Amino acid sequence: MAAEIVSFMLNGRETVVVVNPLETLKDVLRDRLGYMATKSGCSQGGCGSCTVLVDGEPMVSCILPAKDIEGREITTLEGLTTKAGELHPIQEAFYDNFAMQCGYCTPGMIMISKALLDRTSHPTHEEIADALAGNVCRCTGYQPIFEAIEDAAHRISGHEWSGGRDIGGSKS
Repeated sequence: MAAEIVSFMLNGRETVVVVNPLETLKDVLRDRLGYMATKSGCSQGGCGSCTVLVDGEPMVSCILPAKDIEGREITTLEGLTTKAGELHPIQEAFYDNFAMQCGYCTPGMIMISKALLDRTSHPTHEEIADALAGNVCRCTGYQPIFEAIEDAAHRISGHEWSGGRDIGGSKS
């Protein structure tokens, strides 16, 4: 097998790389393009720390062959901040709700949350649990992560949130 030229959109920018036959998207993102938020945990697709969005859907990049991203749109955690460096509401909610401790799982958790909230504006507890099922956190006990996702849903819809209680109104 020979190396291939792969062209794709990465965080809104056209990107072209030469990939080796068995190279993963995670390796291309971290080792070649410098997108360090995409973590390498288990390298077997079981922990979710390497989750990115591929055409808006969460995928573990540690087992995704880089050659398979031809013509697709990839979004990493770095792609969620604005050009002015402002955090996405999900990132703000994770920070404000102490939804990270060591931070290793956080990029994958945030990317899963983004995909979930893009599909469902106010997910139920069960929908959040189902979305997070493939992501492992060894530090937080998950409750702060659930709260951050619920908070982010309210922030995105323009309502303040206070510990499970929508206090209405728009954030300014």
